[in-house]
Amino acid sequence: MRIWDLPPKILCRQHLLGEHRELHAIWSVLTKKKKGYSHHPETLRWVGKLHALYNRHELLIYEMQHRGYNHKSPLDKRAAKGLSKQNIFVDTPRTQRKLLRNKKCNCKI
Repeated sequence: MRIWDLPPKILCRQHLLGEHRELHAIWSVLTKKKKGYSHHPETLRWVGKLHALYNRHELLIYEMQHRGYNHKSPLDKRAAKGLSKQNIFVDTPRTQRKLLRNKKCNCKI
């Protein structure tokens, strides 16, 4: 489970769509008090930062639509409370770039 802290435009199709799916999972855990992944470090860093998670979703949607993908799973903006920026990282953005580079995918690193 990962929400990248990198610009969505550099992500390959697999990572862009995978992040979108995982973002929805985290959103569901945090807004509907679901148990699955509730103690995962990636989920925990978004506690109190649903506004920031909503903003990340908007960036992902923009990139998905730019690439011609349809988006049919909006988040409820009314639940987007808390801080609007994320400043806690499971891995630093620099480390995230290294991780993507090592995956040898089509990400533009």
